[in-house]
Amino acid sequence: MSTMTREEIEQGLQENRFAPGGTARNAHAEVLAAAAEASGDSELFRDALDNLINSYLYSSESTKMLVPFARLLQEYDKDPGAFSKGDAHSLFWQFKWVATAISESPEIPLESATGWLDEMERRYRIAGYSERPVRESELWFADVIGDDERAERAYARWQAADRDDMSDCHACELNGQGHYAMLRGDDARALEVWQPVLAGDKTCAEEPHRVLATALLPLLRLGRFEEARAQHLCGYRMARGKESLLPSVGKHIEFCALTGNEPRGLEILAEHAAHVAPLANLDDRLSFHGGVLVLLRRLKDLGHGHLSAVPYEGVPRTVAELYEVLRADALDIARRFDARNGTTRVSERFLARIGGAPLVDVLPLGVRSAALPQPEPAAAPVAAPVPAPATDGAALAELVRRARAARDLGHPGSDGLWAEVAARLGTADAVDPLVRVDVADHRALAAARAGAGDAAALVTAVRDGYRALGREERAALSELRLASVAAQSGAAPGEIRELLAVALRAAEALEADEPLRGRRIALAELSAIRLESYLRSLEATDAHDHGHGHGHGHGHGQERAHGELAAELTAFVASYAQSLPDLVAEAEEMLGRIALSEGDPERAVPLLAAAAARAIAAGRPWQAVDPLVLRAGVLMSLGRPEEAEEAARSGLTHAGELTDAEQQAVVRLTLADILLERADAAEAAELALTAAHWFDQAGLTADGGAQARLLLARAYAHQHRNADAAEVLRSTLPDLLEHGEQQALAVREFLGDLLRELGEPREAAEQYLLAAELVKGWEDPRPQAGLAQAAADQLSEARLTPEAVAAYERALELHRLSGDAPVAEVRVLRSLAWLAIREEVSATGVARARALMAEAAGILETPQGDAPESPELRSELAQTWHQLAQVLDRWVSVHVQEDDDKDEESGPAEALGDAELTALRLEEVLLWDRAAGVYADLGGDHLAERFQCLNNAAWTERELGRPEAGAARLSALIEELRTWPEGSVPEWILPRAERTVAHLKD
Repeated sequence: MSTMTREEIEQGLQENRFAPGGTARNAHAEVLAAAAEASGDSELFRDALDNLINSYLYSSESTKMLVPFARLLQEYDKDPGAFSKGDAHSLFWQFKWVATAISESPEIPLESATGWLDEMERRYRIAGYSERPVRESELWFADVIGDDERAERAYARWQAADRDDMSDCHACELNGQGHYAMLRGDDARALEVWQPVLAGDKTCAEEPHRVLATALLPLLRLGRFEEARAQHLCGYRMARGKESLLPSVGKHIEFCALTGNEPRGLEILAEHAAHVAPLANLDDRLSFHGGVLVLLRRLKDLGHGHLSAVPYEGVPRTVAELYEVLRADALDIARRFDARNGTTRVSERFLARIGGAPLVDVLPLGVRSAALPQPEPAAAPVAAPVPAPATDGAALAELVRRARAARDLGHPGSDGLWAEVAARLGTADAVDPLVRVDVADHRALAAARAGAGDAAALVTAVRDGYRALGREERAALSELRLASVAAQSGAAPGEIRELLAVALRAAEALEADEPLRGRRIALAELSAIRLESYLRSLEATDAHDHGHGHGHGHGHGQERAHGELAAELTAFVASYAQSLPDLVAEAEEMLGRIALSEGDPERAVPLLAAAAARAIAAGRPWQAVDPLVLRAGVLMSLGRPEEAEEAARSGLTHAGELTDAEQQAVVRLTLADILLERADAAEAAELALTAAHWFDQAGLTADGGAQARLLLARAYAHQHRNADAAEVLRSTLPDLLEHGEQQALAVREFLGDLLRELGEPREAAEQYLLAAELVKGWEDPRPQAGLAQAAADQLSEARLTPEAVAAYERALELHRLSGDAPVAEVRVLRSLAWLAIREEVSATGVARARALMAEAAGILETPQGDAPESPELRSELAQTWHQLAQVLDRWVSVHVQEDDDKDEESGPAEALGDAELTALRLEEVLLWDRAAGVYADLGGDHLAERFQCLNNAAWTERELGRPEAGAARLSALIEELRTWPEGSVPEWILPRAERTVAHLKD
């Protein structure tokens, strides 16, 4: 059996401390602890035990820390003097974790648990620590065993005790205080206590992660839905994939289940499928699986019990199967807690949680989730069916009256009313034959809209049915529908024209006193105008395809067709403007669209406005929505945002009665786009969110829904809600990438920017590199160069040095191909210079850095064409000199430090003599002086950089033994700045310069 050396154990401990939390880290920590114990080195063993305790803490095996903690406590009792002040503090701090682990371990008898708390109190008192942490631990122990009076006393004493360096951080304490208020049923108080954590004012390693999850249900219960949505997006991002935060992940799953977001909940469950297992920490297991069970029960209730869930112990499970196995396991754990505690509290709380009802029907989250399939049909009942009660005749008559009125008005709700009529007909004792035909008419219309193959037969049967009942005005409308169905099915132009003629004759044949005669004739004329235009375009296309025209002639043909259509529509408007405003509104909307197709938006604007106004005046406001939305878009393109917003808002106002989900989505997305352009990101986000929801309802998640989510992400980014924006964008990224190269490029770059702002450089670099691949073949190299440089910056930030160097070199090559990006070239060269000395400040690295900086300076010192020297290039030149001086200063500092460490036998391999060090310092001073001179010429905007250069030069003068020269530099600057106008000098510069002068003169 091989043994580890002390060096190997120490190296392993160092690596383990920074490894991700989880079972793999724990296993490694266990091996290291065993090896340290076998070595016989007490100090090394103590370090390994401390590391093992910390490893367990940040995993789902936190209760395992009891054994190594007891061993470490034994080591302390044997020789307290062997523990440094920091080691002793760490040991006493871990007592709090152990107290929590005891409460979470039902196998520890109540007496033992109480004994541990007493021991903690005794040791804290002897060590001189406040009782504050002891009372907090007592509170949670008393709560879990159901001793509410003791919990109240412990809470009061916790709050009354002094804070000291053994107290939990403010964020963790606020978590506990708010949680206690929530358990007592005071959600408002809990949220008030949590506010500093939720706002990001109080944070730590696991806060606000945990509070963001715990606050979700209180927010929902108080109706604060927008906050709940935002905290879910942000909080889940923080908790995702972290073993120690599985209880928080469970709360996010529960939140989804109770807000109509079951598909999102399933996605989160799938992301944590590996953790749906018997976790070692039973309390975490109960909490995590509790949230999962809320989701599974909700899916079962919705008829989705047959869906695949995630495997459990290696066996694939359906939703229903996983629910049963997790519920049985969780109830067993709860009963074990109750048996230990002598109460039923744990079981009662758990059952109440998994039985929770939805807190809102649907709360759109903005993120894309796959829709659930239609639920399984219910099994046939075993018992004989109970006859449905007969429909009340008067109620049915009233419903039919409402359905006919809505139909005649063209109201969007008529489809729903006729569907309800159809559903009731089967239970009616006797039904008017006309009602039967009306219902058949509704079905035929739906078939025609859907392009069904039997649509013509259904419409023909309806026409015949109306005729048989003497309802010629309805039969005439059916004749017109037959022409539309024929056009939709691709019938020959001659057949369509004949059907239109039949429809017009049927309308004209109506009795003179028929109230609908004029309307039927007008509708036939308008349909003929619309369809005739379509037929002419077909015939023109056929003629062109058969060689009877050329491209130029075909274009003239389209213009002629548009002209004919516009003339016919204009005549229609003149004829019916007074009598049939709703039909005239349709004609004017068509005229507006023709103007747009001819590239004349100015002519379209008043036509669309007139169409909307007529529809509203005719009592059909829903008909105004489309022209208003279109007009809003046109106005934005014309640079008239105020009018565009007014039109879009009017469209939204009049959309209230629309039943078409896509129309509801489009009007909201249009207004959201306008508002975002006008810098109203908050309302834009709200509208984009609801637009995405409506697109999902319309089955357009991958199309309009993706665009709505992109706009939502942009709106969140404008509000600096970068985490929310990134979550939304990630969720819909696959859809957006399918919408063309330009959009894919923009989306990748946008996501990269968001991830950069969130401090996730690896992920940001990946997006920039993928975006760069999209433009690889473009003739213009500049987009690829910019993306390669952005990727390199992030790779450097992630300390992936070889990858960053490769990306910078590629960016430099591309910038040089473009030939017009000297500033970008220079910045890349400076970045490469710094990377040359990142891993080690050596002679070779410094020489390369110096060469790269010199190359950068050479670019800037070379005249750029005939243009005068630009301030930007001069500023970059000064910055290059400044950074070269900093590189040299790093080289000097390494040798000074190595000189100080000679006694440790780590002397410099490339030691510089005093003369060389002096020469380097003199060069630094020269470079900083040159840079400061350029900054002075550039004026007040560069005062901070100028001061930094002079300040650095002054301190370097001191290292050269010439502090008076350094003081003189800054004194001259101080005198100059005192003559500047009031308010033109940043407040911090003069005091800092004066302090430096005083230090230099001491």
